[in-house]
Amino acid sequence: MARLLNEAPGLLAFIRTVEAGSFTAAARDLKTTPSAVSKAVARLENLVGVRLFLRTTRALKLTPDGNLFFARIAPLLREIDESAELLLPSKEPTGRLKMSMPSEIARFLMAPLMTKFANDYPLLQLDIGITDRYVDLVREDYDVVFRVGHVSQGDLIVRRLMDVEMVLVASPSFTSHWGNPQTVAELSKLPFARYVAGRTQTIHFQNGESIVTSGRVDCDSGYGLQVAALEGMGVAHLMHWVVAEDLRAGRLVQILADVPLPSLPFNAVHAFKENVPARVRLLCDFMRDEARRSSVDRSP
Repeated sequence: MARLLNEAPGLLAFIRTVEAGSFTAAARDLKTTPSAVSKAVARLENLVGVRLFLRTTRALKLTPDGNLFFARIAPLLREIDESAELLLPSKEPTGRLKMSMPSEIARFLMAPLMTKFANDYPLLQLDIGITDRYVDLVREDYDVVFRVGHVSQGDLIVRRLMDVEMVLVASPSFTSHWGNPQTVAELSKLPFARYVAGRTQTIHFQNGESIVTSGRVDCDSGYGLQVAALEGMGVAHLMHWVVAEDLRAGRLVQILADVPLPSLPFNAVHAFKENVPARVRLLCDFMRDEARRSSVDRSP
Protein backbone atom coordinates (compact mmCIF):
# COMPACT_ATOMS: atom_id res chain seq x y z
CA MET A 1 0.00 0.00 0.00
CA ALA A 2 2.68 2.50 1.05
CA ARG A 3 4.73 1.76 -2.07
CA LEU A 4 1.79 2.63 -4.33
CA LEU A 5 0.91 5.75 -2.35
CA ASN A 6 4.50 6.91 -2.74
CA GLU A 7 4.08 6.77 -6.52
CA ALA A 8 1.59 9.67 -6.74
CA PRO A 9 3.38 11.27 -9.74
CA GLY A 10 3.14 8.00 -11.67
CA LEU A 11 -0.54 7.57 -10.80
CA LEU A 12 -1.29 11.10 -11.93
CA ALA A 13 0.74 10.67 -15.12
CA PHE A 14 -1.12 7.44 -15.88
CA ILE A 15 -4.59 8.96 -15.34
CA ARG A 16 -3.82 12.09 -17.39
CA THR A 17 -2.36 9.98 -20.22
CA VAL A 18 -5.50 7.87 -20.44
CA GLU A 19 -7.74 10.96 -20.39
CA ALA A 20 -5.63 12.96 -22.85
CA GLY A 21 -4.79 10.04 -25.17
CA SER A 22 -1.02 10.48 -25.36
CA PHE A 23 2.09 11.23 -23.32
CA THR A 24 2.46 14.53 -25.19
CA ALA A 25 -1.05 15.73 -24.38
CA ALA A 26 -0.71 14.60 -20.77
CA ALA A 27 2.60 16.47 -20.50
CA ARG A 28 0.93 19.69 -21.62
CA ASP A 29 -1.73 19.23 -18.97
CA LEU A 30 0.82 18.45 -16.25
CA LYS A 31 3.24 21.18 -17.44
CA THR A 32 6.12 18.77 -17.91
CA THR A 33 7.73 16.84 -20.77
CA PRO A 34 6.47 13.74 -22.61
CA SER A 35 9.64 11.94 -21.55
CA ALA A 36 8.95 12.66 -17.89
CA VAL A 37 5.37 11.40 -18.22
CA SER A 38 6.51 8.24 -20.02
CA LYS A 39 9.14 7.51 -17.37
CA ALA A 40 6.64 8.09 -14.54
CA VAL A 41 4.22 5.62 -16.13
CA ALA A 42 7.03 3.10 -16.67
CA ARG A 43 7.98 3.33 -12.96
CA LEU A 44 4.34 2.72 -12.04
CA GLU A 45 4.20 -0.33 -14.34
CA ASN A 46 7.32 -1.74 -12.69
CA LEU A 47 5.81 -1.15 -9.29
CA VAL A 48 2.48 -2.87 -9.98
CA GLY A 49 4.13 -5.57 -12.08
CA VAL A 50 1.92 -5.34 -15.20
CA ARG A 51 1.92 -3.50 -18.51
CA LEU A 52 -0.63 -0.69 -18.42
CA PHE A 53 -0.12 0.51 -22.00
CA LEU A 54 0.77 -1.11 -25.30
CA ARG A 55 3.19 1.29 -26.99
CA THR A 56 3.98 1.52 -30.68
CA THR A 57 5.51 4.32 -32.72
CA ARG A 58 2.03 5.40 -33.82
CA ALA A 59 -0.34 4.50 -30.99
CA LEU A 60 -0.77 4.17 -27.26
CA LYS A 61 -3.42 1.70 -26.11
CA LEU A 62 -4.51 0.53 -22.68
CA THR A 63 -4.01 -3.15 -21.89
CA PRO A 64 -6.85 -5.07 -20.20
CA ASP A 65 -4.94 -4.67 -16.91
CA GLY A 66 -4.59 -0.96 -17.63
CA ASN A 67 -8.34 -0.69 -18.16
CA LEU A 68 -9.05 -2.34 -14.81
CA PHE A 69 -6.48 -0.20 -13.02
CA PHE A 70 -7.83 3.02 -14.54
CA ALA A 71 -11.44 2.18 -13.64
CA ARG A 72 -10.40 1.70 -10.00
CA ILE A 73 -7.86 4.51 -9.58
CA ALA A 74 -9.41 7.39 -11.54
CA PRO A 75 -12.45 7.89 -9.23
CA LEU A 76 -10.17 7.76 -6.16
CA LEU A 77 -7.87 10.46 -7.50
CA ARG A 78 -10.87 12.54 -8.50
CA GLU A 79 -12.19 12.39 -4.92
CA ILE A 80 -8.78 13.35 -3.52
CA ASP A 81 -8.63 16.27 -5.93
CA GLU A 82 -12.05 17.49 -4.75
CA SER A 83 -11.57 16.90 -1.00
CA ALA A 84 -10.38 20.43 -0.20
CA GLU A 85 -13.72 21.81 -1.35
CA LEU A 86 -15.47 19.92 1.47
CA LEU A 87 -13.49 21.89 4.05
CA LEU A 88 -14.78 25.19 2.68
CA PRO A 89 -18.48 24.59 2.05
CA SER A 90 -19.31 28.31 2.06
CA LYS A 91 -16.71 29.15 -0.59
CA GLU A 92 -18.07 30.15 -3.99
CA PRO A 93 -17.58 27.24 -6.41
CA THR A 94 -14.68 27.67 -8.81
CA GLY A 95 -12.82 25.72 -11.47
CA ARG A 96 -13.89 23.66 -14.44
CA LEU A 97 -17.32 22.04 -14.58
CA LYS A 98 -17.43 19.54 -17.45
CA MET A 99 -20.84 18.17 -18.40
CA SER A 100 -22.59 16.33 -21.23
CA MET A 101 -26.24 16.35 -22.30
CA PRO A 102 -28.27 15.11 -25.29
CA SER A 103 -29.22 17.56 -28.03
CA GLU A 104 -32.96 17.57 -27.34
CA ILE A 105 -32.36 18.44 -23.68
CA ALA A 106 -29.84 21.12 -24.64
CA ARG A 107 -32.48 22.86 -26.77
CA PHE A 108 -34.41 23.74 -23.63
CA LEU A 109 -31.74 23.99 -20.94
CA MET A 110 -28.78 25.66 -22.66
CA ALA A 111 -30.28 29.17 -22.56
CA PRO A 112 -30.97 29.18 -18.78
CA LEU A 113 -27.63 27.47 -18.20
CA MET A 114 -25.84 30.27 -20.09
CA THR A 115 -27.76 33.01 -18.31
CA LYS A 116 -29.04 32.09 -14.85
CA PHE A 117 -26.46 29.48 -13.80
CA ALA A 118 -23.44 31.15 -15.42
CA ASN A 119 -24.39 34.49 -13.90
CA ASP A 120 -24.94 33.02 -10.44
CA TYR A 121 -21.50 31.32 -10.42
CA PRO A 122 -19.10 33.55 -12.38
CA LEU A 123 -15.96 31.73 -11.16
CA LEU A 124 -16.95 28.45 -12.81
CA GLN A 125 -15.54 27.52 -16.21
CA LEU A 126 -18.28 25.64 -18.07
CA ASP A 127 -17.17 22.86 -20.42
CA ILE A 128 -20.32 21.60 -22.16
CA GLY A 129 -20.61 18.62 -24.47
CA ILE A 130 -23.84 18.26 -26.47
CA THR A 131 -24.12 14.72 -27.82
CA ASP A 132 -26.55 11.82 -27.87
CA ARG A 133 -23.57 9.46 -27.65
CA TYR A 134 -23.18 7.70 -24.31
CA VAL A 135 -19.86 9.18 -23.24
CA ASP A 136 -17.38 7.34 -21.00
CA LEU A 137 -17.80 9.55 -17.97
CA VAL A 138 -14.61 8.56 -16.18
CA ARG A 139 -12.26 8.10 -19.13
CA GLU A 140 -13.38 11.33 -20.82
CA ASP A 141 -13.11 13.20 -17.52
CA TYR A 142 -16.68 14.49 -17.23
CA ASP A 143 -17.87 15.76 -13.87
CA VAL A 144 -21.49 14.89 -14.66
CA VAL A 145 -23.60 13.76 -17.61
CA PHE A 146 -27.34 14.17 -18.07
CA ARG A 147 -29.27 11.40 -19.78
CA VAL A 148 -32.86 10.32 -20.41
CA GLY A 149 -33.47 6.61 -19.92
CA HIS A 150 -32.37 3.83 -17.63
CA VAL A 151 -28.65 3.82 -16.84
CA SER A 152 -26.43 0.81 -16.20
CA GLN A 153 -25.08 1.99 -12.87
CA GLY A 154 -21.92 0.00 -12.14
CA ASP A 155 -19.71 2.18 -9.93
CA LEU A 156 -21.46 5.37 -11.05
CA ILE A 157 -23.88 7.43 -8.98
CA VAL A 158 -27.26 7.98 -10.67
CA ARG A 159 -29.47 10.80 -9.39
CA ARG A 160 -33.03 10.82 -10.73
CA LEU A 161 -34.03 14.42 -11.45
CA MET A 162 -37.54 13.88 -12.83
CA ASP A 163 -39.71 11.49 -14.84
CA VAL A 164 -40.26 12.33 -18.50
CA GLU A 165 -43.55 11.62 -20.26
CA MET A 166 -43.08 9.74 -23.54
CA VAL A 167 -45.39 9.85 -26.57
CA LEU A 168 -45.71 8.31 -30.03
CA VAL A 169 -46.16 10.94 -32.73
CA ALA A 170 -46.51 11.20 -36.51
CA SER A 171 -47.38 13.88 -39.03
CA PRO A 172 -50.93 14.41 -40.31
CA SER A 173 -49.72 13.48 -43.80
CA PHE A 174 -48.42 10.17 -42.43
CA THR A 175 -51.72 9.24 -40.76
CA SER A 176 -53.60 10.32 -43.88
CA HIS A 177 -51.57 7.84 -45.92
CA TRP A 178 -51.10 4.99 -43.43
CA GLY A 179 -54.14 5.45 -41.21
CA ASN A 180 -54.40 6.15 -37.49
CA PRO A 181 -53.98 2.86 -35.56
CA GLN A 182 -56.53 2.01 -32.90
CA THR A 183 -54.65 -0.94 -31.33
CA VAL A 184 -51.09 -1.92 -30.58
CA ALA A 185 -51.38 -4.69 -33.17
CA GLU A 186 -52.29 -2.14 -35.86
CA LEU A 187 -49.46 0.14 -34.72
CA SER A 188 -46.94 -2.69 -35.14
CA LYS A 189 -47.61 -2.71 -38.90
CA LEU A 190 -46.62 0.95 -39.39
CA PRO A 191 -43.12 2.19 -40.27
CA PHE A 192 -41.18 3.95 -37.52
CA ALA A 193 -38.39 6.49 -37.43
CA ARG A 194 -36.24 4.74 -34.85
CA TYR A 195 -33.55 5.62 -32.38
CA VAL A 196 -31.17 2.73 -32.94
CA ALA A 197 -27.83 2.34 -31.21
CA GLY A 198 -26.71 -1.00 -32.66
CA ARG A 199 -29.76 -2.89 -31.40
CA THR A 200 -33.40 -3.59 -32.16
CA GLN A 201 -35.81 -1.01 -30.80
CA THR A 202 -38.75 -2.33 -28.80
CA ILE A 203 -41.61 -0.09 -27.66
CA HIS A 204 -43.17 -1.13 -24.35
CA PHE A 205 -46.59 -0.01 -23.12
CA GLN A 206 -47.88 0.30 -19.56
CA ASN A 207 -50.46 -2.44 -20.16
CA GLY A 208 -47.65 -4.95 -20.77
CA GLU A 209 -47.89 -5.05 -24.57
CA SER A 210 -44.82 -4.38 -26.69
CA ILE A 211 -43.82 -4.19 -30.35
CA VAL A 212 -40.54 -4.48 -32.22
CA THR A 213 -40.36 -1.55 -34.63
CA SER A 214 -39.16 -1.40 -38.23
CA GLY A 215 -38.80 1.40 -40.73
CA ARG A 216 -36.67 3.15 -43.34
CA VAL A 217 -35.15 5.80 -41.06
CA ASP A 218 -32.75 5.21 -38.16
CA CYS A 219 -31.34 8.19 -36.25
CA ASP A 220 -28.89 8.66 -33.42
CA SER A 221 -30.56 11.77 -31.96
CA GLY A 222 -33.97 12.88 -30.75
CA TYR A 223 -33.76 15.87 -33.07
CA GLY A 224 -33.33 13.56 -36.06
CA LEU A 225 -36.39 11.53 -35.02
CA GLN A 226 -38.45 14.69 -34.59
CA VAL A 227 -37.60 15.93 -38.09
CA ALA A 228 -38.28 12.49 -39.58
CA ALA A 229 -41.71 12.43 -37.93
CA LEU A 230 -42.50 15.97 -39.10
CA GLU A 231 -41.61 15.01 -42.67
CA GLY A 232 -43.89 11.97 -42.64
CA MET A 233 -41.17 9.31 -42.56
CA GLY A 234 -42.64 7.30 -39.68
CA VAL A 235 -43.96 7.15 -36.15
CA ALA A 236 -41.44 8.42 -33.56
CA HIS A 237 -41.09 7.64 -29.86
CA LEU A 238 -40.14 10.95 -28.23
CA MET A 239 -40.37 12.99 -25.06
CA HIS A 240 -43.63 14.94 -24.86
CA TRP A 241 -41.51 17.82 -23.64
CA VAL A 242 -39.75 17.94 -27.04
CA VAL A 243 -42.80 17.77 -29.31
CA ALA A 244 -45.40 19.65 -27.23
CA GLU A 245 -45.32 22.74 -29.45
CA ASP A 246 -45.58 20.60 -32.62
CA LEU A 247 -48.62 18.84 -31.14
CA ARG A 248 -50.29 22.11 -30.19
CA ALA A 249 -49.63 23.57 -33.64
CA GLY A 250 -50.94 20.47 -35.40
CA ARG A 251 -47.62 19.68 -37.08
CA LEU A 252 -47.67 16.33 -35.29
CA VAL A 253 -50.46 14.19 -33.87
CA GLN A 254 -50.24 11.75 -30.99
CA ILE A 255 -50.57 8.10 -31.93
CA LEU A 256 -52.49 5.62 -29.74
CA ALA A 257 -52.92 8.20 -26.97
CA ASP A 258 -55.27 5.96 -24.98
CA VAL A 259 -52.56 3.29 -24.50
CA PRO A 260 -50.01 5.08 -22.29
CA LEU A 261 -46.27 4.55 -22.42
CA PRO A 262 -44.02 4.23 -19.36
CA SER A 263 -42.23 7.42 -18.43
CA LEU A 264 -38.43 7.53 -18.54
CA PRO A 265 -36.11 9.00 -15.90
CA PHE A 266 -34.09 12.14 -16.53
CA ASN A 267 -30.86 11.37 -14.65
CA ALA A 268 -27.68 13.06 -13.58
CA VAL A 269 -24.80 10.58 -13.58
CA HIS A 270 -21.40 11.11 -11.94
CA ALA A 271 -18.54 9.15 -10.42
CA PHE A 272 -18.31 10.98 -7.08
CA LYS A 273 -19.38 8.89 -4.12
CA GLU A 274 -20.09 10.59 -0.77
CA ASN A 275 -17.93 13.62 -1.55
CA VAL A 276 -19.90 15.27 -4.33
CA PRO A 277 -18.35 18.69 -5.12
CA ALA A 278 -20.58 21.69 -4.50
CA ARG A 279 -20.41 22.74 -8.16
CA VAL A 280 -21.82 19.36 -9.25
CA ARG A 281 -24.60 19.43 -6.63
CA LEU A 282 -25.55 22.98 -7.63
CA LEU A 283 -25.63 22.11 -11.32
CA CYS A 284 -27.78 19.02 -10.73
CA ASP A 285 -30.23 21.04 -8.62
CA PHE A 286 -30.37 23.72 -11.31
CA MET A 287 -30.94 21.24 -14.15
CA ARG A 288 -33.68 19.49 -12.14
CA ASP A 289 -35.53 22.75 -11.45
CA GLU A 290 -35.20 24.07 -15.02
CA ALA A 291 -36.23 20.74 -16.56
CA ARG A 292 -39.33 20.57 -14.39
CA ARG A 293 -40.21 24.18 -15.15
CA SER A 294 -39.71 23.71 -18.88
CA SER A 295 -41.76 20.51 -19.02
CA VAL A 296 -44.64 22.14 -17.11
CA ASP A 297 -44.59 25.12 -19.48
CA ARG A 298 -45.02 22.68 -22.38
CA SER A 299 -47.64 20.48 -20.78
CA PRO A 300 -51.11 20.21 -22.42
